[in-house]
Amino acid sequence: MRSKPDAEELKPAIEAFHQRARWKDFRGAADLIVPERRTAFIKARTKSEDEKDLFVTNFELEDAKVSTEGVAEVVSRISWYRLPSNVEKTATVTSVFVWREGKWWVESQDDGPFPDLKPAPAAVDGGAEASPHGA
Repeated sequence: MRSKPDAEELKPAIEAFHQRARWKDFRGAADLIVPERRTAFIKARTKSEDEKDLFVTNFELEDAKVSTEGVAEVVSRISWYRLPSNVEKTATVTSVFVWREGKWWVESQDDGPFPDLKPAPAAVDGGAEASPHGA
């Protein structure tokens, strides 16, 4: 049985992910990421030494749109810096959240401090040309 996407639950999920990232609770943040990307997220945080080097200084939720198919596009402004640099970066980040098993999960982010969360390249255009099966 598939439950209907709950738009009321989206904002708390967004805020929980941002807060956990901001306070360097990367394992807690990983708990909010789709299971198939969770391990890679944790490994990337360890490899980048984000526990000591990444500082998320601000985030602001700007917009969120929820589809009836259980996909939400969330636009936030996120500011961060990663040592040894002390230059703060700010980006407008689109995060994709998906509704599964009665809750919202982070699927991807197109920018921001977590490059490993970028969406997988879409094989929409040109996919048919390269297909060995033909049309």
